[in-house]
Amino acid sequence: MVTSFDGNNDVDGGPVDHIPVLLSEVIKALEPSDGKLIFDGTFGAGGYSTAFLERGANVIATDQDPDVIDNASHLVEKYAEQLSLKHAKFSQISDFCEDGTLDGVVLDIGVSSMQIDQAERGFSFMQDGPLDMRMAQDGVTAADVVNRLKLGDLARIFGFYGEEKKAGRLARAIVDARAEQEFHTTGELAKLIEKTSPRKMKDRIHPATRVFQALRIYVNDELGELARSLLAAEKALKPGGRLVVVTFHSLEDRIVKKFFADRFGRISGSRHLPQVHVVEASFEAIGKKGVISARDEELAINPRSRSAKLRAGIRTHAPAGTSDMKVFGLPDLYPLHLVLRSS
Repeated sequence: MVTSFDGNNDVDGGPVDHIPVLLSEVIKALEPSDGKLIFDGTFGAGGYSTAFLERGANVIATDQDPDVIDNASHLVEKYAEQLSLKHAKFSQISDFCEDGTLDGVVLDIGVSSMQIDQAERGFSFMQDGPLDMRMAQDGVTAADVVNRLKLGDLARIFGFYGEEKKAGRLARAIVDARAEQEFHTTGELAKLIEKTSPRKMKDRIHPATRVFQALRIYVNDELGELARSLLAAEKALKPGGRLVVVTFHSLEDRIVKKFFADRFGRISGSRHLPQVHVVEASFEAIGKKGVISARDEELAINPRSRSAKLRAGIRTHAPAGTSDMKVFGLPDLYPLHLVLRSS
């Protein structure tokens, strides 16, 4: 998936065709080949899956966006013997794969350029459209969130998921404005944010960038979905199987980094006391640096790859680690499923 930190089009403002980010690095880390079974949790335009299929691998792929499923019929037909595409969230690995059966799992996290460039999806503030942002096109919308949640809840969402320094001020402005008229479009919300926090000459990004990012992450439970997927992938991979994750901003990368740090094995107990317990590693790191970024050649043709980071690990024979979500340090925010009940 190609995604942009500013939540919109290329840095020059125009739409960009879908280009699989870090494709060669993903292939090198995953090693797809004849007979291998790969799970592509974020199918998108099928860039990664097609590369795996061309190398003889069998692919089980998922995407929660119904438009993606509809648009992929030609690939499903072309690779009928190798490709199984499911309309599902990528955390649902266990619904389609038994534990210890996969040779590889790839997750490409974030919103795709195809979704960003469709004004009617409501992801971008550069194109006026309904304030939606739902990847699955179902459930709570961004409009529901900004029109229903209390000031404190909005401020926490903007602060945690958008890392917005003016979260409180912007939340107050939204609450005051919606008392007169509710928000329905991306343009309405972006206009209010820009009025409340005018853009300065030195600002690299639009004032609405972080709020839109926060709303998108919250509406789609992106970080929770990523965390659950990592836990599911660990169980689904066979010994020697490979987990490859591509992220596009620090919040996503932090979760993947914490997961692998926990799974690479450690000694628990105080440094002042004798060794207490050794936690066996369920993954071995791929690569010495731990993280891979786009090369200059890719940056030149695909500016959206500038924020991409790849982390990967090889599954060991050790049992899967704890399934406690606390390992990821996710914030305790207002439950998404209760938004429509709030006033």
